This record gives sequence, C-alpha cells and structure tokens, in this order.
Amino acid sequence: MRAAIIGATGYTGLELVRILSRHPEVEITALTSERYVGQRYDQVYPAVGTIASRVLEPLNPDAIAVRADIIFTAVPHKEAMQVVPAFIKKKKKVIDLSADFRLSNKATYEKWYEAHTAPELLAKAVYGLPEINRKKIKKAQLVANPGCYPTSIILPLAPLLKDDLIDTGAIIADSKSGVSGAGRSLKTGSLFCEASENFKAYSILKHRHQPEIDEQLSGICGKPVSITFAPHLLPMNRGMLSTIYVTLKSPLSSSALHDCLKRYYKNEPFVRILPEGTLPQTGWVRGSNYCDIGFALSGRRLVLVSVIDNLVKGASGQAVQNMNIMMGFRETMAIDHVPMYP
Repeated sequence: MRAAIIGATGYTGLELVRILSRHPEVEITALTSERYVGQRYDQVYPAVGTIASRVLEPLNPDAIAVRADIIFTAVPHKEAMQVVPAFIKKKKKVIDLSADFRLSNKATYEKWYEAHTAPELLAKAVYGLPEINRKKIKKAQLVANPGCYPTSIILPLAPLLKDDLIDTGAIIADSKSGVSGAGRSLKTGSLFCEASENFKAYSILKHRHQPEIDEQLSGICGKPVSITFAPHLLPMNRGMLSTIYVTLKSPLSSSALHDCLKRYYKNEPFVRILPEGTLPQTGWVRGSNYCDIGFALSGRRLVLVSVIDNLVKGASGQAVQNMNIMMGFRETMAIDHVPMYP
C-alpha cells in the first residue's frame, strides 16, 4: 500500500516515517514539507539513514493522489482542513493528526479554534480511538486521530463510565506532557532554557483538548460530561502521564475495580492494566504504542493513573493502528515493539 505523509518533518511526521518504514505492507511514496522542499529526508533527519532518503516535495494534492492510497496529514489545525477535502474528493483514505475533524459540531470547533472551512466533512469523520470506535474506523474514509491528552484520559475512564460507576460531575484530570507535545516549530516556552529544570501548568480550563475530551466522554456514557482538565509541561522530551480523580457512586473493592478494567480491555493489544498496587511510569511506555493504567483506591475516592508516549499512542502510532484497521491488516503490525526502557 502506498502512503503519503503531509508535513513529514514535524515530530509526528518523523514518527510516522519511523514506523511506516518498517511496515511490511506499506511503501512511503511521498513526503511533503514547505520548509525543506528539495532536500532529502535523511539530510533533515540524519538519524533515519537510508530508510528514508526520498526528496521532500511541496504539497500538490493532484500529484500526490496519483501516487498514494492513504494520506496522513501531520500538519497543524487549520492547515489540515485546507487540504483534506481535495484527497477525500479523489476517494483517498485520510488519517488526519490535527484537531480539524475531531469535533462533530462546527460551532464548538469555532468556539475553541477558528472558522472551519470544511464543515461538510465533520459528520463524515470518525474519531480514531480504536478501543472505542473500531467498527466505525474499519469502514471510514476519514479518520480524525485523537489528541494525546484525550487518549490518556478517555482510556482509563471509559470502562467506569460504561458501567456507570463514577460521579460524572466531579472528574478532575491532572495531566503532564513532554515538550515534544508542543511540536517542532520555534516557541519560547519550548526553548531549552525555558523548559529545562522547570515545571508549569498552562491553559487550565481553556485547553483546546477540553471539548474533545468532553464530547467523547459524553458519548460513552450517554449524557453530558464536562471534566476539570489541568495540563502541565514536564521538562522531558516525550511522554505523558494523566492522574485522574473520580468519586465512585458506591463503594467497590480494589479487586472489583481491577476486574472491571481488565474485562473491558481484555482483547485490546495496546492497553495494559497493571497489577493492583502498581502505578505506571512514562518510561515504561517510551517509544511504544501502549497505554498503561493503574489506580489507587480509598473508600469511594479513586485515583486513576495512565501513561502513554505522546508521539506514539498519542499521535503517530495510533494513526498507524487506525490505518491497519482501515486496510484490514493485523492491527499490531509495525507498532508491536517493546518500549525503549530505560
């Protein structure tokens, strides 16, 4: 299968190249970049060596569509909505890693982002969290790959919401991300001297992943949910940890909660429910597509902890997982490698 990566020189684009270059059913046939047009990919990223020596090209949907069966758009919001419609019209399958098609409601998107120029595709897009939407993803032409924070928050909460075990009016998610979550473009807050030996909260109660989280959690439990979401920036390159505070409707034993999580994810290859009493660490999933989940319980007070690699399960690895489902490949193909620990 021929794959094109739009925006191949960002961190998520690089991660896609790293994963797809070892996918036995995929040939990368186009890599685009506006900044590095005309350069070989291994000149921009020498670490990839000869596995990716293709010359970077400008974005030309007509030319790329001829050479690709599936398109990954690894570009910022606003840029994606300008190019995705052209590929959809040409009957190509698209996995978009931006936020442009994650929200089903145009007004909600425009409240948190800006004017949407392709609202006709919002109803067509499938939210690409395989553990929740696998059947819809399998039939989709356009998949909206989830955000990293939402992935780390939705996965621990989904089983408890499905079983109506928690108070939906009192959910607090305290999440921390590595600096690569801000992308590769130059930002003052991402500079070494700003991020190193520093730890900060940002965009509390106004982060753009808030409506995405609320919409998906509301869909899972069938009623409106709005959580308190507090993101933080950690002085590390990659990784994400979410600590989620909830209140049980009725007391449950630790073993009963563990059984609930294990039962819900028993057939999911990339969600690992840790043994009772074990809390996950970001290093345990580094470079992998796993989400590790643990918890602590005292009476009706429950604290869930989840970790993912923000560039893999939080972005490009999940995108390839979605591609495998869409194309009928083994779901774990090319993303079943062991985490890079320590």
